[in-house]
Amino acid sequence: MRIGVLGASRIAEQAIVEPARILGHRLVACAARDRSRADRFAEKHVVERVVDSYQDVIDDPDVDVVYNPLANSLHAPWNLAAVRAGKPVLSEKPFASDAVEADQVRRAAAGAGVTVMEGFHYLFHPVTKRLQQLVSDGTLGELVRVESITHMPAPAEGDPRWSPDLAGGVLMDLGCYGVHVQRLFGSFAGGEPTVAEARLEAHPSGVDAAFDVGLEFPSGVIGRATGSMTGSEYDFRIRVVGTRGEAFAHNFIKPNSDDRVTITVDGDARTEHLGTRSSYTYQLEAFAEHIRTGAPLPLDADDAVANMAMIDRVVALAS
Repeated sequence: MRIGVLGASRIAEQAIVEPARILGHRLVACAARDRSRADRFAEKHVVERVVDSYQDVIDDPDVDVVYNPLANSLHAPWNLAAVRAGKPVLSEKPFASDAVEADQVRRAAAGAGVTVMEGFHYLFHPVTKRLQQLVSDGTLGELVRVESITHMPAPAEGDPRWSPDLAGGVLMDLGCYGVHVQRLFGSFAGGEPTVAEARLEAHPSGVDAAFDVGLEFPSGVIGRATGSMTGSEYDFRIRVVGTRGEAFAHNFIKPNSDDRVTITVDGDARTEHLGTRSSYTYQLEAFAEHIRTGAPLPLDADDAVANMAMIDRVVALAS
């Protein structure tokens, strides 16, 4: 694929630059609000050329697909711009600022026949697939509880994640992972969970710095999603509990750093290592195959809208 990159963000290096290099795709164009930043990004990451604007990236005839890692508030507008140009988009999460925006992108993409995929890269890694398998094949017995934990140290002052205008806050940054994990296991618990209780801890900037969400699934399974942007360390865990045992992913967001899944069944514990290949590489591989052959993906725009709707419900209940 010939990839156009919007912006010069830090996440781009691990999310698109390195996977593209490994898989043999080309980074053909990039742009940033500050041309000098784009120049430095292009030189460091061997992007073929720098253009003047995000729209120029999208309109470039050599760009097959667009990668959008801009600030959260800019995801939907620039995803829509790419759709209007007929360019598929790999968009960083969250998909939009809210469910209304997400639905606008979904409708536009469906009308144009263009794929816009939300970058929940963790879905593509064997760590997550193994957790799903352990639930689906009955190894853990009947599912009872799902826990998702997403904590990180505080970003620097002035970071976009502290900005209300840029749709910042921990729920939009890490919390969207925690919510998505809960929904992922709904297929084993009678369907989508509902938000039973929600608490947000406010930051002086006006965004949320921590969250604690309780969920209930149609089958009676209980879910808990917690997270913060003021933690002492990075902590990205999933725990699924069944009637016979439990499984524990030690770092589901960065399995390349810790690929362990610890499984305890009937009192016997073992640890499996699922591989340290980056989840972003798995994701780009699947996205490229979809663009090339139409191969199915594990998530779509409907899923993105549903995830944003659940985030909206959390905010509404906590207000």
